Amino acid sequence: MLIAVLAGLIISILFIPLGKYFKGRLSVTIALLPIGLFLYFLSFVPQIADGKTFSFHYDWIPSLGVNFDFYLDGLALLFVMLITGIGSLVFLYASPYLKGHKYLDRFYGYLSLFMASMVGLVLSDNVLLLFIFWELTSISSFFLIGFNNEQADSRKSAMIALGITGGGGFLLMAGLVLMGYLSGTYSIQAMLTSAAMLKGHALYGLILFFVFAGAFTKSAQFPFHFWLPGAMKAPTPVSAYLHSATMVKAGVYILARLFPVLGGTDYWTYPLVIVGGFTMLYAAFHSIFRTDLKGVLAYSTIAALGILVFLIGIGTKESLLAASAFVLVHALYKAALFLMTGVIDHETGTRDITRLAGLRKVMMPLAIAGLLAALSSAGLPSTFGFIGKDLIYEATLHTQGIWSMVLTALALITNVLLLYAGFLAGIKPFSGKLPEEYSHVHLPHWLMWAPPLLLGILGLVFGCFPFLIDNSLVNPAARAIANARIDASLKLWHGFNIILLLSGITLFLGTLLYLFRKPTAKGMAELARFDRFSPQTIFAKSALWTQQVATWYSNIMLNGYLRVYLRRIIVFAVLLLGYKLIVGGHIYIDWSKVSSVDIYDVVVLGILIGAIVLTVVTPSRLTAIVAMSVVGYCICLFFVFYSAPDLAITQFTIDTLTVVLFVLVLFRLPPFLNLANKRAKTIDGIVAGSFGIVISLIALQVLNGPVNHEVSEFYGDNAYKLAKGKNVVNVILVDFRGIDTMFEIVVLGIAAIGVYSLLKLRLKPSEKE
Repeated sequence: MLIAVLAGLIISILFIPLGKYFKGRLSVTIALLPIGLFLYFLSFVPQIADGKTFSFHYDWIPSLGVNFDFYLDGLALLFVMLITGIGSLVFLYASPYLKGHKYLDRFYGYLSLFMASMVGLVLSDNVLLLFIFWELTSISSFFLIGFNNEQADSRKSAMIALGITGGGGFLLMAGLVLMGYLSGTYSIQAMLTSAAMLKGHALYGLILFFVFAGAFTKSAQFPFHFWLPGAMKAPTPVSAYLHSATMVKAGVYILARLFPVLGGTDYWTYPLVIVGGFTMLYAAFHSIFRTDLKGVLAYSTIAALGILVFLIGIGTKESLLAASAFVLVHALYKAALFLMTGVIDHETGTRDITRLAGLRKVMMPLAIAGLLAALSSAGLPSTFGFIGKDLIYEATLHTQGIWSMVLTALALITNVLLLYAGFLAGIKPFSGKLPEEYSHVHLPHWLMWAPPLLLGILGLVFGCFPFLIDNSLVNPAARAIANARIDASLKLWHGFNIILLLSGITLFLGTLLYLFRKPTAKGMAELARFDRFSPQTIFAKSALWTQQVATWYSNIMLNGYLRVYLRRIIVFAVLLLGYKLIVGGHIYIDWSKVSSVDIYDVVVLGILIGAIVLTVVTPSRLTAIVAMSVVGYCICLFFVFYSAPDLAITQFTIDTLTVVLFVLVLFRLPPFLNLANKRAKTIDGIVAGSFGIVISLIALQVLNGPVNHEVSEFYGDNAYKLAKGKNVVNVILVDFRGIDTMFEIVVLGIAAIGVYSLLKLRLKPSEKE
């Protein structure tokens, strides 16, 4: 299992040295990765259908509670099958779509990293591991959305997506850590035993706020939805994979996964129903005004995500079953429509619905794929979408009281608008007369039209034969969400009832809307008048205001003089430490605990003070360097006097190396610029003297405190036993403070990479200016 999860990550790393070999015909072979993973996870379907689950544990950082803990149940299987199944088609599709692109290998590297991140996310049982994969999806999607990095719009869209989803991820981390802290475990399955405690805890509302923030930003819920339409600047394979079937459903997945732990309360239900309900209606309404195919699909995707959040919020067995089915329904028809849109754009050079027509005459297989996807989106009988919409209406009708009518009406209006949007994207480009300008258009490579056609056919097959996936995928997923037994039998025909009537009304009203309302640029212009009230505009203005405040603050605090920065830092430290000394009690110094002073202490101290004075007053840079070295060597002598030879040797080595480097680097620089006036020097002297006095008082106060040898004795007793090292200081740095040292090494490594990059930098003459 660990290899299956990390395979995409390993492949993405291998693309760095080997990617150049996969820019040609070999690029299609990369699809063997998701195909192999799909077949591997497919082998678990019979066992998962029988009610079994699988747990996998691999130690990683057990001291921090972070391990590779994976859990495969019905919910994880449904998502991982979509990730690898649709991923296989996208990998195949991208080969001819991006044929000849100079960064094709880079694209596959990003795509492999994203697939591995999503697989790890849905399989993680450890919430800390889940968060790591969650952030990896944001990072990899950033590179994919901004893949066309030479275009300013692509770069901006990638930054917005990363900012929104990354910010939500930060809050999600807080919620997950808080859950782990309160429950005493970071395992999601183990948290089930603490569900009642978490729901009754005073911090339950705060946990929900953090979790909802992460889910809403990732799954593009209002008011964070605007990053998704902007992300349509990405190549079509990215849109089909990330924004219809996988990444945008990560927020839905986290809500479904945590439902048994946090769900079932009013604090859970009302926010999700309200936010999801408003999002689905708002986005569905916006989708009918778009004239760009990707714009239509983007807003209809947001509406579908709203439906899923809405259903999970309702929280009944019927709604959770509907959510499980609709995840698969939406992935099939929306991925098909996105891939179809990519082919149209690739061959005609436009995605404008008002200009596209009659393409069935030159792209019949693609027209069939679009028709099947659109009919499934509409919920026509014999399609899988029909079953999905029936389940949605069943879920809303079975809610209590007046909410039944309200939620059903909301779902009905949304489905009517989504039917119209689906017909716009799947039927409109292929109907009517073929314009003369597209008479030259031809069917592209079969790997570009076969994937959407296959997805469209699957929507029809699963609709006609729902028994193929009800007990294998849908029911196990619903059982995992509800943490209860669900054995619903998906059927194409349930007889004449109110649900069938609602489905008929949806088809009738949606078809009428499509027949009598034509998409025009005028509708978009009218809608644009309200842009100043949109969340995107509000967020943009907030970002601009934040930038202005930051600029104002920087202009005040950052004037470019290092000595001013140091002065402010030291003044702050003096005030803070001095306040603590005064408030913490009277300052008392027991001089009897201060060691006696010998003549050599006084002599070395005098030399040290003289060197410091010389450093400050000399106009020569070289003299200042030599004087500073004298200060360092005097400190070495003090270490020797007080029985710290190891520190003395370290200080001597570092000081000598520093002096040599300073002489080599600074010797040829001009003399000091005496820019500071007498007043500034006086202030600096007062600040430096005050800091010295405060530090001295703290050091003398420490001598009066009780001495606790517990820590030092522990290190002394266990340095050799536990770490097999005789030098206690080295053992502390390498073993007992290993993580701290590791991060220091990482910082040095990053600095080294930066220096190396600067050394290798070759600027053009225009760039040097």
